[in-house]
Amino acid sequence: MTIEVRLADVSRSIRKKKCCRKTSGKTKRYLPYMRPVSYRLQRLYLSCLDVFKGVGTVPSPSDVQKLCSILDGMMAEDVGLSRNLQFFKTKSTTGGEIPKVACTNIYQSENFSLCIFFLPANAVIPLHNHPGMTVFSKLLLGKVHVKAYDLVTDDNSDDSSSQLKLASLKADGVFTAPCDTSVLYPTSGGNIHAFTAITPCAILDVMGPPYSKKDGRDCSYYRDIPFDALPNERAVMTGEESKRYWWLEEIDAPKESEMEGIEYMGPQIIERSTL
Repeated sequence: MTIEVRLADVSRSIRKKKCCRKTSGKTKRYLPYMRPVSYRLQRLYLSCLDVFKGVGTVPSPSDVQKLCSILDGMMAEDVGLSRNLQFFKTKSTTGGEIPKVACTNIYQSENFSLCIFFLPANAVIPLHNHPGMTVFSKLLLGKVHVKAYDLVTDDNSDDSSSQLKLASLKADGVFTAPCDTSVLYPTSGGNIHAFTAITPCAILDVMGPPYSKKDGRDCSYYRDIPFDALPNERAVMTGEESKRYWWLEEIDAPKESEMEGIEYMGPQIIERSTL
């Protein structure tokens, strides 16, 4: 059974299922070593080991370029996906609830993680941040709208009790696979972003270090408010300049942030300790 079969289940009902098959009345699990090895995925893993040095560090420009060159060349097949998968042929839904996002974890350590997000058409990953993290996102399949902000740290609302934070708009557009890898940094590059799937999408994320609530890297969610929506700010900035700035208000985790975890059944990674 491959990740394609798992996603076929997700596209129908977004339910967790065990990866198994019945033989002679007994259930058998496929063992990890039965999965193929992807050269590009293995190369990405080994490069991440060298690039991500732990908490408080940001990859150098040359290391960023190294990872981007690998990710730019990666295809859906490198993580066990196919463009013919029924999941990616699903038509956009009309009305009803927003479809749920699914996520599968390829690899995780204290320094970095590799994961894939699967967004049915119209699914949303709400506006969220990546505290102290450098993130590489590669759109493997589909078409997605991305909106991203960076906080303007030296400027806040005059109201000390307000939870509004001034942010600059860094991206607001549609991306279609295949496209270049996007990179965000702890304080720049669009660290706070949101995704809306126009068609079913698969996004490969490399995060270093990964989220860790106990280490203070918990995910926060926001809603964005136009800069000139506040009456007191209209005289400060108007026209095209005001469109570059928005207010972000931290909110409780929205319902759309809930994701379904599925088991990764694509090509395996051979950890360095076993090489």
